[in-house]
Amino acid sequence: MSYTDRTVIEVTGTEHAHFLNGLVTNALPEPGGISYGALLTPQGKYLFDFFMIARPDAIWLDVAADRAPALVQRLTMYKLRADVTLRATDLTVSCGIEEAPDGALPDPRHEALGWRLYGDTPVVGSEVDWDALRVAHCIPATGTELTEDSYILEAGFERLHGVDFRKGCYVGQEVTARMKHKTELRKGFTTVTLQGDAAPGTPITADGKAVGTLHTCVGDRAIAYLRFDRAKGPMQAADATVTWNG
Repeated sequence: MSYTDRTVIEVTGTEHAHFLNGLVTNALPEPGGISYGALLTPQGKYLFDFFMIARPDAIWLDVAADRAPALVQRLTMYKLRADVTLRATDLTVSCGIEEAPDGALPDPRHEALGWRLYGDTPVVGSEVDWDALRVAHCIPATGTELTEDSYILEAGFERLHGVDFRKGCYVGQEVTARMKHKTELRKGFTTVTLQGDAAPGTPITADGKAVGTLHTCVGDRAIAYLRFDRAKGPMQAADATVTWNG
C-alpha cells in the first residue's frame, strides 16, 4: 500500500550531516539505513516528525506532505551560510506489512509497522488498516496525536526509537533531557478500551475531573492522552466508558 501523503526532502551539501545532527532528536542513520526523529522548538515542543534515510552524500527526510513546505522553511532558517541544499523530490513512499520487496527498509518505530520503500513509482500491496495498527501499538501520527502542544517523551518517542540521549545537543535537547532524567512523566499517550461511542477529540473525565482527551478511535480501542495520576478506574468520554490498564 502506498502512502501518497508523504514528501521526501533531499538534504545535500558538504555540511549536510553536521547541519542535521545539530537539529534533530535522533542520531543520523548509518549508510543505507533509516531512523526516526523530530525537530523541536527551543522550548522542547514538537514541530515535525520524519524518517531519515542515509543516501550517498545525502539524507532523505520522509515527512507528511502537508508539513513538508513548513519543514523546508524551518530548516532554511537554521541553514544560514552552511553548505546545505534542501530539495523536495518526486519520490514516492510505499509501505506494507507483507514480505518486504527488494530495497525496502524496516519502519524503525515498531516491527508491526512493516517496511518503507522509496522509488519513482509506488508499490501497491495488500490493504492495511494503519490506524488499527497505530492504536494497537500506541503509535502517534502527525497532526492527529502529534501537534505543536506535544512533548516527544509524552508521545512515546523513546519507546519508538525517535530520540537519542547520547548524541549531544540539538534544538530542544535541554528540556527533553530534563524530562527524561529529572521528572516522572505525569501525562502521555496510551491505548485505552472503550465501551460505548465517543468521537476523537472528546474530553475524558473521572469523578467530574478532567483526565485527558480521546484521539484515534478504532472499534473498541483508542489512543488517548491521559493525566496518569487521575486515570484510575472507569472514566467517561461522552457516552463511552474508558478503561486504562496502565
